Amino acid sequence: MSDKKTLFINNVEVEYTNEKTVLEIIRKNGFDVPTFCHRPDLTQFGACRMCIIEQDGKWIQASCTMPPREGIRIETNSKRVRKIRKTILELLLANHDRECTTCDKSGSCELQKYAEEYGIKDVKKYVQKETMLPVDDSSCSLVRDNNKCILCGACVRACAEYQGLQVLGFANRGSKTIVAPMAGKPLCESECINCGQCAAVCPTGAITINSKQLDKVWDEITNPNKKVVVQFAPSVRVALGEMFGLKAGENTTEKINAALRRIGFDLVFDTNFSADLTIMEEASEFIDRIQNGGKLPMFTSCCPGWVKFLELKHPDMLEHLSSCKSPQGMMGAIIREYVPKYYPEFTDENLVSVSVMPCTAKKFEVQREEFKMADGRYEIDYVLTTQELGRMIKNAGIDFKNLKGEKADSPFGKYSGAGTIFGVSGGVAEAAVRTAYELATGETLKDVVINDMRGTHKVKTVELNLKGAKVKVKIVNTLAEAEKCIREIKEGKADYQMLEVMACPGGCINGGGQPQSCNDANVRELRAAGLYKDDETLEYRKSHENPEIKELYEKHLGKPNSHKAHELLHTNYTNRRKDCYISIGE
Repeated sequence: MSDKKTLFINNVEVEYTNEKTVLEIIRKNGFDVPTFCHRPDLTQFGACRMCIIEQDGKWIQASCTMPPREGIRIETNSKRVRKIRKTILELLLANHDRECTTCDKSGSCELQKYAEEYGIKDVKKYVQKETMLPVDDSSCSLVRDNNKCILCGACVRACAEYQGLQVLGFANRGSKTIVAPMAGKPLCESECINCGQCAAVCPTGAITINSKQLDKVWDEITNPNKKVVVQFAPSVRVALGEMFGLKAGENTTEKINAALRRIGFDLVFDTNFSADLTIMEEASEFIDRIQNGGKLPMFTSCCPGWVKFLELKHPDMLEHLSSCKSPQGMMGAIIREYVPKYYPEFTDENLVSVSVMPCTAKKFEVQREEFKMADGRYEIDYVLTTQELGRMIKNAGIDFKNLKGEKADSPFGKYSGAGTIFGVSGGVAEAAVRTAYELATGETLKDVVINDMRGTHKVKTVELNLKGAKVKVKIVNTLAEAEKCIREIKEGKADYQMLEVMACPGGCINGGGQPQSCNDANVRELRAAGLYKDDETLEYRKSHENPEIKELYEKHLGKPNSHKAHELLHTNYTNRRKDCYISIGE
């Protein structure tokens, strides 16, 4: 017996089965309706009413919350529907700061897009907003501008549902309602973990990436007395192309190398190299904990949002965190320590270190006191996101789509497949297992693909056999899921020895600094597939096989977890529970 039923969309009979809303059916059948508050993997809110449809020629309904019924007739673009949607847009625009030309979201703003589609030229018939609210740019990662907020609630739900936090919420009543941190405090004084998922789901310019450093990076590049070194993370290569008309997941590694040189960076390195370095240190640390009774389960420490979450919410669990810096942090230390040795024209005084990350929390990470050098500077000077790099490329007039690729600089530019899969949830654990297995057993791991660790779903658990020793790994993304793991551990119910956590849904591929993809559920899968494809095509697929990693240990570090390695590549953590309202500063 078939579960299929039918209804009519714009006089076309379509089938449906287990879809929960009419909006899902509309979009699966080649039609569309505009939405602001709807995000596929967040709870439905029904706030903006832009997705209204006309049912059976009589009723106006919001399709995002309307369950389907067999035989109903739906019009997505009737005269009544168009009139109501246009009125909604005009009311939103009347209460909106319409300085679009100077808005970071110009060109990708959904309100701007729909205003153009519906032919709205002015909103003079409505009372215009006169009092402007202050802009909150106190966070090093994000900027909040309530003058551009349309109260869709997507940011509030993302914070609560992805991260289990309530940093943002609705304040005041009626026409004075705004979205704000608790007690109206600036964002830097809240318990924000800087993940940027609020900005990733925001349809307008109400929450955007803090791009204060962008002009400073240009100044450094054009300064003849400076030598500017750049690194870029695994996930950047499978998302940046979307800003230039390429498909999500298309690997643009060599195009990025070329573009960075044309922008004016003096050396281009690949953070995938330091992802391999992270595995060398982290896998060795994990084996040591297993063999010598260290604190288990060991938590991965690559995600700065996750690290800050533990520091704020569970400082009693910090001993579980790997002491390894993130790949960004390791590369920052390696660049400072060894670039002047390989490139004599680069000195402690003239070297400027920049990283390009998919993650807004990386802007926060580099300003940790633990990463401050003896002269008061930080190991990494500036962090840009994928979006900001895209803007730089456009600003420089580079034809990225047709750019001929180039290789990264050496000796910190070669990477293995293990390094590139770091960008997707489960990738860190899979990369660690590839190396840990061979270090622990002395045998060659022939099948390096661990399918049970793959996929962008939120929870995965895998049991491995390391030559008779059973090791269980749990992998989660979003801190709401991580919180459940913390409870398991505290209640003595955890039966796993390693926990990989990434704060963003699907991992770094969906970081807060990536091109916005919140309305396309397939984008993160395509980006993940791009990283796995890169892994498959590489000469080396295990971190310890990377010849430049071998050279680094032979010439400089000795062995993983050596004294020198700990000095450069490991760190400690801070209990932020008592001083969580103190900003690290700009």
